[in-house]
Amino acid sequence: MGWFWADAPSASSASAGAPHSSRDGVPPPGCPMHQKAAEKLNSSSCKKPEAAPSACPVPHGNPQASTPPPSSCPVPHGNPEVPREERSAFSKLNPLNYMFPSISQAPAPNQTHALPTTRDESSIPKGTGDGNWEYPSPQQMYNALLRKGYTDTDVTAVESMVAVHNFLNEGAWAEIVEWERRFGKGLKRGWEVSKRGEENAPLVLRKLEAEEGEPEQPSLIRFQGRPKEMTPKAAMLQVLGWLYPAKFETEPPFDRHDWYVSRTVDGKQTEVRYVIDYYSGEPEPTGEPVFFLDVRPAVTPTQAVERMMRWGGDVWWRATGGNEVREAKQRAKNGQRN
Repeated sequence: MGWFWADAPSASSASAGAPHSSRDGVPPPGCPMHQKAAEKLNSSSCKKPEAAPSACPVPHGNPQASTPPPSSCPVPHGNPEVPREERSAFSKLNPLNYMFPSISQAPAPNQTHALPTTRDESSIPKGTGDGNWEYPSPQQMYNALLRKGYTDTDVTAVESMVAVHNFLNEGAWAEIVEWERRFGKGLKRGWEVSKRGEENAPLVLRKLEAEEGEPEQPSLIRFQGRPKEMTPKAAMLQVLGWLYPAKFETEPPFDRHDWYVSRTVDGKQTEVRYVIDYYSGEPEPTGEPVFFLDVRPAVTPTQAVERMMRWGGDVWWRATGGNEVREAKQRAKNGQRN
């Protein structure tokens, strides 16, 4: 019924429901049904009714009217000046690495030292399947540092910084590949590798892969640098270092990354998040820097079991004597046979 709310009421609507009756038989005056044809046509009381107005309640006479056009669209169709929404800084970043989508290869203003613009290809496959990730060139690295506000960066040290950056990422990926080799085919297989400790895990893996064939290679879907967010494990180590400095004292990690890796389980792709803490150690006597990486899956129900299996298997193996005790028992057993 809402579509008819603007219809004009009929002139006879008031008596439509109850027809009038006349006791004296005299027709009511002005009734066209009881007059002659000529009088009926010329009668002023029976003028031709005007056409009913349109069902649209909006007047259509003045196009300059301030009312909107009779359209079902509630948005005015003139030329209103609608302010454009500004994109947030986060929305401008590349969702694969949370960096700016393009970094210039052009020298920065007032740059005093020329930097290479060639980019090295990593050994890390992309999650999209189209090749490997590429590392930034020294010039791109320098421009990115300036863009982030590190205006005091020594331009002559940028090439060394890129070399260290690439070296650490390759080391982190090697750790992830080893983790995927162990647990990429399920928890049961992971325990088979882990229950004999870390010292025997490489040998067990080689035997299993020789029987199963070439393992499925993981790929890196995306990654995110989070240097200002300390992981719970890193925070716990800092507390332990404060309580027991002789054993646990260490500097906080200088960087943190979250890497999202594609894992194939029973033909289905799953996403596993890895957390990487980057630590710096005491430099070598030759002055070369030393770094430590703590690479592990993020704490989810499945990945928490993986971490407990790897850590618990190694602790149990060493606590029960490790290889030395077992080899001694085996030698004694062989001696008794002889």
